[in-house]
Amino acid sequence: MKTLIIHPEDKTTEFLTAIYASLNNKTVIKRSVSKSELRQVMEVHDRIMVLGHGSPDGLLSRCQFPNGGLFIVDESMVSVLKNKLNCIFIWCYADQFVRRHGLDGFSTGMFISELGEADYWRFKGINQGMIDESNVRFASIVSKYINEPIEFLYNKLLIDYEILAKINPIARFNLQRIQLAYSGTNERPLKMTINNKY
Repeated sequence: MKTLIIHPEDKTTEFLTAIYASLNNKTVIKRSVSKSELRQVMEVHDRIMVLGHGSPDGLLSRCQFPNGGLFIVDESMVSVLKNKLNCIFIWCYADQFVRRHGLDGFSTGMFISELGEADYWRFKGINQGMIDESNVRFASIVSKYINEPIEFLYNKLLIDYEILAKINPIARFNLQRIQLAYSGTNERPLKMTINNKY
């Protein structure tokens, strides 16, 4: 399976590189391609992983892509993404983007990965060490199961990340917002056998 990783350069999301570090047969795009070039590359890959910072409207370009505008992955890419299975969307409010456009795959909602975000959500008594622990554990679990079927990865993440979530409020917050979506347009149904208890 050929995997395309779209991960704009940003120190605050560098921890996500662990997710795809051991993948074979991958293409990693971090900067310097136009939207039209990116769309062409997306078309020839089986699975797309989109990682970084974003909003319900898409993945922020972080000024890394020529003429990319605010978002490098947005609604203009939906027609390509609809034809892919096992996609992974990790950015704040990616779940809303996925649901709105009827995409299939694993996604995160609001995901606290830095201290400013914890402050914004009015967490008390949180330090960078707790956030780093959550980030590293999340990326490590996803990396461990990245070559498994998406349903298996999702279920194992819920189980393994929950161990940390019991003692780390940042992990608990993030765990509550992990989703697996199935639009019904592809043939293979996604089984969600574990309910998020939070």
